[in-house]
Amino acid sequence: METVTIKPDVVIIGSGVGGGAVARQLAATGAKILILERGDFLPNEPQNADAEAVFVQARYKTRDEWQDQTGRRYRPGQYYYVGGHTKFYGTAMFRFRESDFEAVPHEDGTSPAWPLGYHDLAPFYDQAEAIFGVRGHAGDDPTEPPRKAYPHPAIPHEPLIAGLAARFAKRGLRPFHMPSAVDLGPGGSCRRCGTCDAFACRFGAKGDAEMRLIRPLLGRDNVTLWTGAEVRRLLTDDAGQRITAAEIRRGGETLRIDAPLFILSAGAINSALILLRSANAQNPQGIANRSGVVGRYLMNHHLTGLMALHPFGVNDTRFPKTLSINDFYHGLPQDRAARGNIQMLGNIQGPMIGGAYPWVPRFAANLLGRHSIDILCMSEDLPVAESRVRLLEGDRVEVDYRPGDRAPHLRFVRHVRRLLRSMFPLVLQHHFGIEAPSHQCGTVRMGDDPRQSALDGWCRAHDHPNLYVVDAGFFPSSAALNPALTIAAQALRVGSHLQTRWPHAAAA
Repeated sequence: METVTIKPDVVIIGSGVGGGAVARQLAATGAKILILERGDFLPNEPQNADAEAVFVQARYKTRDEWQDQTGRRYRPGQYYYVGGHTKFYGTAMFRFRESDFEAVPHEDGTSPAWPLGYHDLAPFYDQAEAIFGVRGHAGDDPTEPPRKAYPHPAIPHEPLIAGLAARFAKRGLRPFHMPSAVDLGPGGSCRRCGTCDAFACRFGAKGDAEMRLIRPLLGRDNVTLWTGAEVRRLLTDDAGQRITAAEIRRGGETLRIDAPLFILSAGAINSALILLRSANAQNPQGIANRSGVVGRYLMNHHLTGLMALHPFGVNDTRFPKTLSINDFYHGLPQDRAARGNIQMLGNIQGPMIGGAYPWVPRFAANLLGRHSIDILCMSEDLPVAESRVRLLEGDRVEVDYRPGDRAPHLRFVRHVRRLLRSMFPLVLQHHFGIEAPSHQCGTVRMGDDPRQSALDGWCRAHDHPNLYVVDAGFFPSSAALNPALTIAAQALRVGSHLQTRWPHAAAA
């Protein structure tokens, strides 16, 4: 293994929201930052907007194979590119509710409290919304926490979505404009191309981590990005406490990168795998895993898509993700355990249906796509210790996913489906599972007690003073909202903390 001559002050593993936001904060210190990204820049090509290429051919999905607890192997919905999964996300940028940071009883157990509260993240939510160019309208969401005005006005509803919002309002609900990170408006780069959610943007209009965090840093003398650099494990000193180096594969070689400070932001599952793969004599269960929680408490959100069919109308909406409903976020009127968020999906196209259900004839799939309004029901997934990621012999990956509180989610979906059936003649549904990149989180949880968590409230490993894990893996609970903005806010908070302590943070 070769030790390279580059001598960074900080190694950041992953170029997604977490790693990019920490890099943004630390760049101002003058520290020499090396960002290691397993993938490359996503190519700008016509296939970016081709549903056949994206969903049937799975052109951009990793070719790695994982397995579930039964041994069934599959290609996971992982995308290794500069910017991480935000290259394909639907631009939703929600703040968690104040109650999401507290202990909340559910039917199958309790959603645990975080070691920080909404007030700790509020100024960093403000900063993240400004960086990502989030558009919304404060005051319309009935569950919204205290906040300032959005940095940009909400994206207006297109006619079909405006009509749907009016129908919901007539039934006593309070639909609101979904907060979205899109460069839309005068001088904006968004062209309303019709392919946003689950597609990459060819015009740089999506507020993703590459465009908003990484690219603005690349002109700085003290920031270096290495693509094609897969981190395999972390190395420690003889005492097993300080992280001394990262072992990476790049260009067919195995390299060792030494540094005084490490930020691990490879995503909930891959960060856990790196820590588990880093086991040594002093840390036999893996790095940062004296508590035994690394790889455990995997959460993924309960996600169900509903296709409301209107046979006599065609859905020609170009950007549908402008509508959301939180009236049931804290429970249905007669069933407080059945709860969640409702938001629009990107328009479902025939190849998307064909990719999930190959037995559906192409003409039928295309017909369904043209005549449907597509809605997502999202509920909180409770952390379960037995829900976990394992590293098996031969470096095989097993994801043993055991969702918590699923029955209340299904009741919530039934309620929303009945609501839609009062408006449309037919409503179909599809459940998204662990194979999709559906907001995976919780595998390197933070908390105040080192016996029950891997990280403290600043995302620093309890066992290793110069290691921080800053991605969705730090979530103690999943809430029932898209995680990107909360990852960004906490990463900015951690980066600000490190910034004020630099260079002492590296020497701690």
